[in-house]
Amino acid sequence: MNGPSISGGAQARIHWLTTLVLTVAMSPLSRAVADTGERLYSEHCASCHAATLRGSAHGAALSGPAFADKWSAAPAQSLLTYQMAEMPPGGAQSLSPAQHAAIAQYVIGQSGLDSETLLVSSAAHLTSAPADAVEVVEFAEAGSVMDMARSAGAFTMRRVDDFRPVTTEELNRPDATDWLNWRRTLNGHAHSPLIDISRDNVSQLSMSWSMAMHEGSNQPTPLVRDGVMFLTHANNKIQAIEAATGELLWEYQYVFPPASKMLGGPTRNIALWQDRLFLATYDAAIVAIDAATGEERWRTEKADYREAFTHSAGPIVANGIVVSGINGCELFTQDGCFITGHDPETGEELWRTSTLAEPGTPEYASWGDVAPDRRGGGDIWIAGSYDPELDLVYFGTSQPKPWAAPSRGMSVQDAALYTNATLAVRPKTGELVWHFQHIPGETIDMEVGFERILADIDDEQTLLTVGKDGILWKLDRATGDYLDLLDTMDQTIFEVNRDTGRLSYREDIAAAGIGDTYTACPGIYGGHNWQSATYDDARHLLFLPVHQLCSDMTPREVDLGPGGGGYGADVATYPMPGKEGLAGALLAIDVRTMEVRWKVEQPALFMSGALSTDGGLLFIGDLDRHFQALDTETGERLWSTRLPAPAHGYPITYEAEGKQFVAIPAGIGVFRALTAVIFPDIYQPPDGQGLFVFSVPQ
Repeated sequence: MNGPSISGGAQARIHWLTTLVLTVAMSPLSRAVADTGERLYSEHCASCHAATLRGSAHGAALSGPAFADKWSAAPAQSLLTYQMAEMPPGGAQSLSPAQHAAIAQYVIGQSGLDSETLLVSSAAHLTSAPADAVEVVEFAEAGSVMDMARSAGAFTMRRVDDFRPVTTEELNRPDATDWLNWRRTLNGHAHSPLIDISRDNVSQLSMSWSMAMHEGSNQPTPLVRDGVMFLTHANNKIQAIEAATGELLWEYQYVFPPASKMLGGPTRNIALWQDRLFLATYDAAIVAIDAATGEERWRTEKADYREAFTHSAGPIVANGIVVSGINGCELFTQDGCFITGHDPETGEELWRTSTLAEPGTPEYASWGDVAPDRRGGGDIWIAGSYDPELDLVYFGTSQPKPWAAPSRGMSVQDAALYTNATLAVRPKTGELVWHFQHIPGETIDMEVGFERILADIDDEQTLLTVGKDGILWKLDRATGDYLDLLDTMDQTIFEVNRDTGRLSYREDIAAAGIGDTYTACPGIYGGHNWQSATYDDARHLLFLPVHQLCSDMTPREVDLGPGGGGYGADVATYPMPGKEGLAGALLAIDVRTMEVRWKVEQPALFMSGALSTDGGLLFIGDLDRHFQALDTETGERLWSTRLPAPAHGYPITYEAEGKQFVAIPAGIGVFRALTAVIFPDIYQPPDGQGLFVFSVPQ
């Protein structure tokens, strides 16, 4: 709810609808409407703006200083008028005037504004119509029937017979037929040695089976062990499925407080070790689940979700330790963000390492005069990678928060360690062995917190990573020393010194204060984002999806008191100039020379992670519901199919019953708040979540 202007025709139409709301929707039903408002807000708004109204990366805060500054002096009808024209993004007409009014009333009531402000005092007019103006039609019986249908019966769970425990050695070097880790191997390559599906026969690929999935931001990575798939849903739900046929074996549903679910509830990965699965939950806990039966073994709370802590990514198991980060670190807390190691047998927390520099360390001064409990950010949005030879786990941290330096009372000269950095950690002890900060003093939400790919290049042990700015970094993963970088896009944010690896902000960005607007290309959605790259080490090729988008950012005032914080900026995103109609790009990069081998551009963003195989194929999905296979040597599209919804999550390939399969999740979730607005010509259903599995007929 950032308040852009509305055309005259739209104003007239909205005025008529608002009058209808005033006279029909609200009157003596105010109590019922208030209850309805909370339910409707939870259903249509909370995934972007948060159940607590604190906002997120995808939606402005609906409480606090920025909201008060924009809306407190406006009449309630203005908020309702804007909401009816713009919300939900790309789907304002999906709600009736009465539903919009109920949401507006709920937001105003929960905003925390003083009762004397115009917004709050005028909200009473939304419920002032006479009783005889109300006409009510109830469908309670129909609703009851639907509820009964949803809850009727119970599927009979089955166990996974003769489940073969997964050893540490197998995690380090998985069999080609399995997919045991987030990106198959702990080095993050997402590359498969399987060759039964190849350039020669991929044109024959057809669907073998599919599975409906829970609504939400569907960004999972299925795991496969000996022909059994473990599928994570966007509701902290896991299913065990026969990977050759789609037959359900068991289902586990973690019970979480609704307010702990953020951004549509993505859960990008789970971990598998011995006979158990490990799930990082919305309410900032870790649970262990029996892989054979789906029964919960233990639960350990890591943090208090009421302080905004949550998980979007799961753990990995490194050297027998369950290692995971946490996110939701936009609010100021005593502890801040951290990485933990847990005992896989008992759930006991073994160590905790802060992602923000602590008092008594040289790096602590990099935050200037900001008190330790007023430092935010350093989230871990993506699972780590692990090198068993060096015995190091690598994580990427996100930016400091609030997003813009002036909003947090800092400047771009304050590095704010260890944000926007690569951290190398010992899995047994949590010791921080080295760190490398990619962007000191970050001020545009240009995080470098995504996948860490561990590549051996000409006898050099390297780490590759890319941030939202599209800059590909090459580091020495043993020491953290800078080796090289590549500007993969026409970015306008930094001056880049390739010799030293140092970045300098454009002058107007560095000097911007509260209320000053600046442009960033690429923008806050990338460039690169969570749609991870894949690496073919035999060809030394990195296949990197990027979004050719830009953003305008305006820093806003943020509550810097105890428990304050947040994101603190207004953002508008749009296609990169010169790339209108070509917003989606996929690059093949030779990481020996750091040169682009080929590039594919298309109108639709690539919305899934990438997968490469020894069959010479690259699999990836996009916003326009295409799932496609490309030739890794040339980028030529060899096969494509249309899914019910935009491809999302991370594709995998595996073997079951002697046959190779390729699987892709679909169902866009919260990202649609952006894409439905700036790509109105691309059909993007808000539902259709599912898993779709393909094979070549034998």
